[in-house]
Amino acid sequence: MPNQNDGVMVILSSPSGAGKTTLVKLLSKQNNFEISISHTTRKPRPDEIENKDYYFVNDDKFKKLINEKRIFGICKSF
Repeated sequence: MPNQNDGVMVILSSPSGAGKTTLVKLLSKQNNFEISISHTTRKPRPDEIENKDYYFVNDDKFKKLINEKRIFGICKSF
């Protein structure tokens, strides 16, 4: 049964470049949000910081994390 200490998970999903990160950063400044860090197999962009913006991993590490049930992954190419 939920109580006053339970949180709410909000998931933002949209194509790359649609403004998810911008929206999350604005919301986190105005409200009491904790932002999760996702894993990705893509290369970091120039302004992104490892372990802050994403966990950057290679394909093998990503597959291993999914197989070990340490993360939930949706993989189109695996």
